[in-house]
Amino acid sequence: MIKVRFAPSPTGYLHIGNFRTALVNFLFAKSKNGHFMLRIDDTDDERSSKEYEDAIKEDLTWMNINWDSVERQSSRLLCYNKALETLLEKKRAYPCFETAEELSLKRKSQLSSGKPPNYDRSALKLSDSDIADLKSKGKTPHYRFLLNHEDVNWNDLVKGKSKYNMSNLSDPVIFREDGRVIYTLASVVDDIQFGVTDILRGEDHMTNSAAQIQLFEALGSLSPKMGHLSLLTDNTGSGLSKRLGSLSLRDLRDQGFQPMAISSLLAKIGTSDSIDIFKDMKQIVKSFDISKFGNSKPKFDETELSALNSKFFQLVDYTDISHQLNLLDLKITNEFWNLIRGNINNLNDVKFWWNIVYGDIKEVSNDQDFKKLALKTLPKDIFDKNTWSVWTNSLMKESGKKGKELFKPLRLCLTGQNNGPEMANLVLMMGKDKIKERLNNNN
Repeated sequence: MIKVRFAPSPTGYLHIGNFRTALVNFLFAKSKNGHFMLRIDDTDDERSSKEYEDAIKEDLTWMNINWDSVERQSSRLLCYNKALETLLEKKRAYPCFETAEELSLKRKSQLSSGKPPNYDRSALKLSDSDIADLKSKGKTPHYRFLLNHEDVNWNDLVKGKSKYNMSNLSDPVIFREDGRVIYTLASVVDDIQFGVTDILRGEDHMTNSAAQIQLFEALGSLSPKMGHLSLLTDNTGSGLSKRLGSLSLRDLRDQGFQPMAISSLLAKIGTSDSIDIFKDMKQIVKSFDISKFGNSKPKFDETELSALNSKFFQLVDYTDISHQLNLLDLKITNEFWNLIRGNINNLNDVKFWWNIVYGDIKEVSNDQDFKKLALKTLPKDIFDKNTWSVWTNSLMKESGKKGKELFKPLRLCLTGQNNGPEMANLVLMMGKDKIKERLNNNN
């Protein structure tokens, strides 16, 4: 069975970039009847918090991303220590005693000499007695994984045939001086023990993946299949700005964006499919195909997201969104929703139209003569679906105006807006008393 994982660190809120990774993994798994695991990478106890872990789970739930299992790295520290022992026994890991300052000086020296700033493996020259002597003096080592300087090849699920020569990389640190395991090793150990079959993540992990493929082999396991997604850009094709790159799902929710609008966009940008709104997650799963993702940079455009958000409201029925409408603390009815849903970009607009129909608006029209005439011709008895037609026909005869010259100023008098819902339905929802109030304003 296909098994994937999404592995956030609980050090902040989910932003659009790492949510896209979660979404693609979820869709990949569900499209193949596979298993989606949520793995909390919480080994950094200084920055990790339960508050952020809960927030990540809450955001995923809001986005209709349901995990099949959950694991925490903080509960598996013994597994990582055992993996280090295995690597030491196989001579694929070695202790290093340089301080951060010493390593920084080495890199500066290499760069000034025109050399790549890779670790020089000087710690490999230490004998057992040298290591024992350093430890007796209170020095604590960090540990590196010994890379084989050769090509690592894999068939990437997104990018196709991929290759990286490991002589271009420093031997990665896998344990810090304070005993904390580094992601590079911990992730491999977890993937082996939990039976992860496919790893999908950003293309910024490609060199890390090459090193991890050797780690899988050193620990006696085959590497899962790898897929690396092109990173999001802004709508000009440049890298995401700091504001967009750090835009959290909570920010989007506060702005009134809907989960299906966000998922509809992020599931399709960077693919050969056209972008359109989906009504539910099942539809996205059915259309998902990892082979449709290309190497071009996907563009995240907030304008496009707003358009999808509007389309979603046009599609969604009152019963499917009533639970959200109830949170607005307004008595939204099915009739009111059907009236306005084609004219809103986000849920905040519901309050806007509620106020226009039932509240007070700022006067826009100063044509007092037209308002008096509109009030005079307003039907006095029956008020039904034909009222708008009867009223405007009468007003047309009295004013001599027709078309836009008639309808635009009347809409302005009643709503303060140039555009909006169908007026025939809007006046029924407003009622005769509210219409009279608007037309009598400042008369």
